[in-house]
Amino acid sequence: MKHLLLAATALLTLPVMAQANHHGEAKTTLIHAGTLIAVPGETPLKNQTIVVQDGKVQRIVAGFMTDPDAKTIDAKNMTVLPGLIDSHVHLRGDRATGRPDDVVRLEAGDVALQAAAHAKTTLMAGFTAVQDVGGPKEIFALRRAINKGLVPGPHIRAAGSAIAATGGHGDFHGFKDDILDMYQSETICDGPADCRRAVRQAVKNGADVIKITATGGVLSDTNAGTGQQLLDDELEAIVETAATMGRKVTAHAHDKDGIDAALRAGIDSIEHGSFMDRETSRLFRQNDAVLVPTVLAGMTVAEWAADPDTFLTPNQVKKARAVGPAMQDMARLAYENGVTIAFGTDSGVSAHGDNAKEFQYMVAAGMSPMEAIRSATVVAADHIQMGDMIGTLEPGKQADIIAVDEDPLADVAALMDVDFVMKGGVVYKHDR
Repeated sequence: MKHLLLAATALLTLPVMAQANHHGEAKTTLIHAGTLIAVPGETPLKNQTIVVQDGKVQRIVAGFMTDPDAKTIDAKNMTVLPGLIDSHVHLRGDRATGRPDDVVRLEAGDVALQAAAHAKTTLMAGFTAVQDVGGPKEIFALRRAINKGLVPGPHIRAAGSAIAATGGHGDFHGFKDDILDMYQSETICDGPADCRRAVRQAVKNGADVIKITATGGVLSDTNAGTGQQLLDDELEAIVETAATMGRKVTAHAHDKDGIDAALRAGIDSIEHGSFMDRETSRLFRQNDAVLVPTVLAGMTVAEWAADPDTFLTPNQVKKARAVGPAMQDMARLAYENGVTIAFGTDSGVSAHGDNAKEFQYMVAAGMSPMEAIRSATVVAADHIQMGDMIGTLEPGKQADIIAVDEDPLADVAALMDVDFVMKGGVVYKHDR
């Protein structure tokens, strides 16, 4: 009965328009786009019609075509573009309003429903796909529920729990021993052999991608700093094992030593990259690795640390004051040195729904608005291994489509106010 009640509650959260579309009222939807950024990075098109059938882009034609049997959406005075992609979120997390004891206070149902609420908020902000790089097993349940149409949310690629060293960032801190033992993660490891086991366990749990914590982190309540924590032989074992299991590896890494070690080990991407330098940029290019800068997270923790009434612990404040201010300069250095950058925010640290703030930091780092949008569409889609499905509006791809009133190429902040959201041909938001 409990599961039936949860399912019923979830179904009630679906937008009315989305529910209607699932019953197939109109087989074809026409979107009249005044300005269309079909492939970010290419010249926008004017006065186009996107023809959507069976949840996919069927074709794009010049002019505003009509069809009396089709549903028509008027976006003639709007900029239309592919749904945005956030490569680094934690849908379960809500750092600003959560409590330190949530992990022992909340039940699995609480966690799942919180994550579902955050997923809906993210979708309504125009992010139709995300990569969740560190969370509980309930994220896999949410991924399944969204794929089945039970609850609204973005496409999810999920890592589950991170591969981390005992006592490092990603391990469980701050409680007495019996509580720590009860909540010990299955993917904490020490030594190459144990780290191989942890990777295999992550895949068994349902991981689409392997997330590791190569260095310390800001929000772990420990004075271990932000330097390298997983050692070179452990990093190599993780990358090798993940490859045998058909998984890419992404590494949380702040200090240069940990970033460089992860790149030398063959890691596919780096999350944060706070203290990288030009030599690190060369390693990125040499290994064809991707950087997910998450500047918004750095700015967020820096603001928390500056608050005299902050909820951060002294250990966290010390690290936040060092990492936060470095991240904007890091993003600029990476861009200027030709590093491939995929959009990501670390939402769950910052508030869910505010993901598009990251665009403004990317532009401040030197990117043009179009380059920033491309990082959150074409580049991010390839990064999360969904480039054949999403990231551009082309025939055969998912009809993941957003629209804004203002021109984001003139002011990228326009993406903070998304007025229209379609995912898989289903309209979830239409502020008209």
